[in-house]
Amino acid sequence: MSELLLMSGGMDSAAIAAWRRPSLCLTVNYGQRSAEAEETASAQICEDLGLAHEMINISCGALGSGDMAGTPALDIAPCPEWWPFRNQLLLTVGASIAVVRHIDTLLFGTVSTDNSHADGRGDFFENMNRLLGAQEGNLRVVTPAIGLTTAELVRKSGIAREVLAWAHSCHTGRYSCGACRGCEKYLSVLDELGWR
Repeated sequence: MSELLLMSGGMDSAAIAAWRRPSLCLTVNYGQRSAEAEETASAQICEDLGLAHEMINISCGALGSGDMAGTPALDIAPCPEWWPFRNQLLLTVGASIAVVRHIDTLLFGTVSTDNSHADGRGDFFENMNRLLGAQEGNLRVVTPAIGLTTAELVRKSGIAREVLAWAHSCHTGRYSCGACRGCEKYLSVLDELGWR
């Protein structure tokens, strides 16, 4: 079994990279405001872990909504950073790369607290798993941390503190704003781990 991890450069994907040691980590710039920082963080984390890392740019910025796009959130958004069909988009891009590279499994870094998003829940990933499994390549989607909090995942992964320090969780740009939900989560997890 070979695995491709969709890697945002945040705490969750960094910890899964350390835990699962995938064949390839893929960072997707889909037009999000923090893309440059996510790419930098992902590349450094993968370098420190000795993992293969690639980046791909696709132009979807005009489709975004909320904090991650720098626009007002749509009225159906469950939270300020919601981007319409983001995880479906990322899985589709990841699947395209996986098929070309003869990789059979996509890893996605969702955790138990991501269930505020419909595309962060178990039933969404089960449906995507069925969809990708029914197409050429017979790919699988695996969410190894879906039952864990981020702090539990970090502990389970054994990721070194100095490697996790590269993680970028801000939804609004290249530098941490300290106020968005991503930044709040990052600081909260560090507190829970006793690392701050």
